[in-house]
Amino acid sequence: MIHLNNVRKFYGALEVIKGVDVTVEDGEFAVFVGPSGCGKSTLLRMIAGLEGIDSGDLVLNGTRINDVPPDKRGIAMVFQSYALYPHMTVAENIGFSLSLKKVAPAEIRRQVEEVAEILQLGELLDRRPGALSGGQRQRVAIGRAIIKKPALILFDEPLSNLDSALRVQMRAELQRLHRELSATVVYVTHDQVEAMTMADKIVVLNQGTVAQVGPPMDLYHRPDNEFVATFIGSPKMNILPVAVTRESADRAHIAGPLGMSFVLADASLSEGPARMGVRPEHIKVVDTQAAHFVAEVAIVERLGVETYLTVGSIEQPIVVRVEGDVTFRPGDRVPFAAETTACHIFSPDGRILRSAKAA
Repeated sequence: MIHLNNVRKFYGALEVIKGVDVTVEDGEFAVFVGPSGCGKSTLLRMIAGLEGIDSGDLVLNGTRINDVPPDKRGIAMVFQSYALYPHMTVAENIGFSLSLKKVAPAEIRRQVEEVAEILQLGELLDRRPGALSGGQRQRVAIGRAIIKKPALILFDEPLSNLDSALRVQMRAELQRLHRELSATVVYVTHDQVEAMTMADKIVVLNQGTVAQVGPPMDLYHRPDNEFVATFIGSPKMNILPVAVTRESADRAHIAGPLGMSFVLADASLSEGPARMGVRPEHIKVVDTQAAHFVAEVAIVERLGVETYLTVGSIEQPIVVRVEGDVTFRPGDRVPFAAETTACHIFSPDGRILRSAKAA
């Protein structure tokens, strides 16, 4: 288990990590995700010992390791660049850390072959990195990390140099590897699709702070704030400016763009301006009598099993997910309704006021 307790990092007067508290349990696959510049790679390098910690505690398996040198932490790291030795074979690259420790050549070969079998590299051990594909090089870099039998494996955007097909393949391989090794993994990415598909736990970072921590679908259905709501999910959640008025003690009227008008069963919302969040799959095509709003279709994106409609204005587009075989075309006017139980309400500054009831 690794625990970060109120860790902070400064570059001069600039505070880039602002009191982060995160725990990763044994065997978990935790993903640090966020936009560029949010501090996720800096935080990973602090765990690895490549960046100092200015305050707070970093605890690995019950031991504070703030001042432990990187090579003594029992942590392995896989970088964005493969950082393989071009003059060495695959076997020599994987076993390099063991050769530095003066392990007997026969034992090195045994462990290298064991790792190669896990990573499906057995037929490539005598090749050099220049003769490998990008996915194969990434597997060699992973092999070099796991042969150390680390307590923790860190990944710093390891798939960003691969094409889209290889990224999908490597995501599946990393998940399989995690299951086989029962390893504890901290994985950094800016790609929320990677985070959603791979993680047991997602840590969403924003400007050096933790915006939310939880299982992927908890963050998807129950975001704590507008930042997480719009960052997690693809396409992202629709966020619309609305006005809230009370109809009764337990009912609130919502008025929004495109003539949007409907009632939420909610006793807690205060009157005034707010922002409503609703995901594309929670807006439905309905009969005109049941519509919350009517909008003109601007863009139709057909993906096969599903189609995405972008409706409304350029200034306030709304994305709607519908069945793949719909016949709508740009220019059509279509009646829509939001699933009221799936609507989030945020304050103008992004705080959650009402979470969706459906999940």
